[in-house]
Amino acid sequence: SLLTSLVKVPIFTSMFSSLIHFPGYSLCLDSKDPVPPLIDRRWRGRAQQRLEALQQLALGQPSLQIPPIVYEDPEVSGRNRYKYFARPLIPSNMLLPPNVCYATEIDSKIFGPKLRTLGTQTDYRDGEAQTDPYSPEYVVPSGSVPELLTLATLTWGRGLPAGLAEVEMIERAREKRAWEATLPAMDNAAQIAKRRKMMDDMERKEWAFREQEIEKLQEIRLRVLKKLLLRQQEKQSELDAKRLDDHWQNHQKAKKEKMKKIQHDFVLMLRKLIAKRKNVMGKLERRDIIKEYTDFASQTYAPLSRIGYFPDNHSERFVVKNFYLNTFAGLCELEAALPHSVTQAKIKAPKPKHTTTKTGFVKRAARLEVQLALVHQALLEKKNKVEEPKKPLRFLKKIEKPVPRPPTPILEKPSVEEEEIELAVICLQKLLRGRAIQNLMFEEKEKRMELIQELRTTHALHEDGQLLLKAEEQTIRALQQQRDLQMHELSSVESRLAQEEGRALANMFDFLSKELLRLQEERRIHAFVMLAERQRRMREAEESGRRQVEERRRQEEDEIFRQVVKVQQSTIDSYLEDIILSTMENTAEEQAREEIQRMAVEINDIAYEMESCRTHLQSEEIVAELVYAFLIPEIEKTSIREKVRKLSPMILFHQFLMGFSLLK
Repeated sequence: SLLTSLVKVPIFTSMFSSLIHFPGYSLCLDSKDPVPPLIDRRWRGRAQQRLEALQQLALGQPSLQIPPIVYEDPEVSGRNRYKYFARPLIPSNMLLPPNVCYATEIDSKIFGPKLRTLGTQTDYRDGEAQTDPYSPEYVVPSGSVPELLTLATLTWGRGLPAGLAEVEMIERAREKRAWEATLPAMDNAAQIAKRRKMMDDMERKEWAFREQEIEKLQEIRLRVLKKLLLRQQEKQSELDAKRLDDHWQNHQKAKKEKMKKIQHDFVLMLRKLIAKRKNVMGKLERRDIIKEYTDFASQTYAPLSRIGYFPDNHSERFVVKNFYLNTFAGLCELEAALPHSVTQAKIKAPKPKHTTTKTGFVKRAARLEVQLALVHQALLEKKNKVEEPKKPLRFLKKIEKPVPRPPTPILEKPSVEEEEIELAVICLQKLLRGRAIQNLMFEEKEKRMELIQELRTTHALHEDGQLLLKAEEQTIRALQQQRDLQMHELSSVESRLAQEEGRALANMFDFLSKELLRLQEERRIHAFVMLAERQRRMREAEESGRRQVEERRRQEEDEIFRQVVKVQQSTIDSYLEDIILSTMENTAEEQAREEIQRMAVEINDIAYEMESCRTHLQSEEIVAELVYAFLIPEIEKTSIREKVRKLSPMILFHQFLMGFSLLK
């Protein structure tokens, strides 16, 4: 059967036309025949022919059994539902017999029409097609302008909930409406001039307000730029510090390696020196077997490979030799002795874990496993990653020139008074330095007084002098001990005070550092809030601009559609009016001709009768009436027309002067 679909295709050149010779759409039949025309429709395929031959053989041979054919479920109401949407339609260009047409009419009466428009093809998108009748979102009573309509463009996240900017916008709109209400009417020239002046003032105010808004936006932008520059500088400083740290780490690593090598060489040389010191004279010693066997670190127990002994050469002597493991008969006996469960192991295949639910969502445990696997893989890659040495620079590096030195200052010649003051100061400095050197020498002398006294007492040979020296020595030692005790007490007190001061300073610095971090975080959050607020306002402005453009475009399209419909309707009205007027004129003309012909016949009959019976006086009377009724009025009309033609330029000039005076 031929599958066709009826498609309603619009004609865009006359999309709004309702005339017969310019239809708004046309009907097309699109054939959907899956069988190509070169294949005969009676052919059923080789498989079908083979099945029919087997069925004929089964009728003659009862022993031959044909398995039943099991067809797959078509799932008409399931996943294959879309395959059964097409309907067999009867094309209009095929001639059908009368009984078929009659059956089609009966079916259409019983089951409804079989031809339906299943789809339309158009160049417009679905959003511009008017599928529902127009219904306005709100209806405003005549003569009222509700204030709530000014907030119709605000939506959630774009103006709602209202902030300070939205409140200011509403207040400005109210002021503007109040100002529009105070505008004077356009009745005369004075009111028009006053209205223009008020409008110019309001326009200046609006421009000033707009300039303030632009300045605020520029200030905010400057602040953001400054913050970005500071952040960039901080990042650059961090990068420089990181590079310096890497350089320092490389130097430290090289230093450690060098120190390790020096330490190794140092230990090696020490061992060599110790070994040489054991036999300084180079004497030969006999082998002490008892000492070697008592020392487990000797060559007997742990010989060195460089001497020529390799202890792992005869390691097979220590291998355990077993009959059951080294021979086939032993393996068979061991296998026979083992239980059946050991040789025949049962392995159960692990059940796959269901990571998804019935609704298709991934379980939380599966998500955690995937995340842990990714983290494990990243850690392994980081662990096995080989640090590549930094390559030298491939390109030339710009060496910045040193900053030029500032000019050498020139010393001005001082005045006489300043020079005298300077000389007096220099003299005073010399005196102070001399006194300081004298005090220093006196202190040094006091410090070395004991040595001086010792030198003086070397020549004292008497016993009394020696006893005095001993007494002085004891007193001096006692004083030194006492001084040491005092110094120890003072140092302990100072250490405790320093400990308390350090604890207080540490707490204070900790508090200040935390406050600094908190203040920085607060400022950063405030900057983010300002940026988010600015972005929100910019998006609101863009959205309002797009909305206004869309509304303006929609109004233009509605106006175009309205004008097109109006033009078409006026064209149809004028066309019908012309047809009706022409028909009326033709009908009136025909009726008038018939009436005139009938009246002419009657008048001729009456005239012929009057001609036959009138006298000479009656003829003159008729002539006089014709002259009075036709010639005299015609002459008066021509004279009046001539006067009007002569006076018309004067009238026009007078009207022009009147109009010019009114304009002034």
